[in-house]
Amino acid sequence: MSVNVEINKVGNESALAIIRKFSRRVQGTGLVKTVRKRRYFVRGASKIVKKKRALKLLKRRAEYHQLVKEGKIAEAPVRRSYTRTTQSTSKEGESASRTQFGESTPIAR
Repeated sequence: MSVNVEINKVGNESALAIIRKFSRRVQGTGLVKTVRKRRYFVRGASKIVKKKRALKLLKRRAEYHQLVKEGKIAEAPVRRSYTRTTQSTSKEGESASRTQFGESTPIAR
């Protein structure tokens, strides 16, 4: 997409006036707006590329599992997401008697 913007100097115009006129003309075409909109656009991968990537991943997984079975490499530990647990107190009975918040808990009284 190309947009030609031409500005001619009329009479005794200053350089700043010409630049201002040019800027207004470019802004009027909407070129700057569309370029900024498309700035970070990334085209999605094609079906063929996705399939190749998936096949490569499956092949790598199969090779990894085979090596683990043969004992050539140690299996990586399972990574778990961090979950917040309630702070346990030294008294076991105290933590068991705590009220649990859930659906049956009243919001306001």
